[in-house]
Amino acid sequence: MDLEHKFCRFDAEVVLVEGTKIEGYASLFGACDQGGDVVAPGAYAASLGRLGAEGRAVKMLWQHDPAQPIGIWEEVREDARGLYVKGRLLDTVEKGREAAALIAAGAIDGLSIGYRTLKAGKDEKGRRLLKELELWEVSLVTFPMLPSARVAAKGESPDEAMLRELAQALEGARLDLAGG
Repeated sequence: MDLEHKFCRFDAEVVLVEGTKIEGYASLFGACDQGGDVVAPGAYAASLGRLGAEGRAVKMLWQHDPAQPIGIWEEVREDARGLYVKGRLLDTVEKGREAAALIAAGAIDGLSIGYRTLKAGKDEKGRRLLKELELWEVSLVTFPMLPSARVAAKGESPDEAMLRELAQALEGARLDLAGG
């Protein structure tokens, strides 16, 4: 089975600090993404357990490109809310410096997970319910699929964040109306 991706827009809960540190949620339980999928609580637990037991880590990539690692996730865990990630961009890597600059400028504000579905079903609304996922990577991306997980540059005012979110919502509505 091919690797799937779930995009999550950063919000005030995912923050870039000191130019290189990232912290927040890459996936939220119970939130329906633009593909109609919902991640169930506990979906990542077995995968994270296996990675830990094998001494491996979830990779931090640029736009899902395995040839472009840009940092290190130092903590990846589930809590009651979703998949929490904490890590740092590597400023010794050109793409890491670029990513930090793009996040600070507001040009990049998304996270996306790369995973394989191991168990899925349907929820009460007929949406695909992802029950067990094999997590491979969490990427910084341009176009996320889950609007409720975004990154904010340190120092962005609530008004700036609100205007950016409004612009993104309007763009999403425009694309929906255009059929794409």
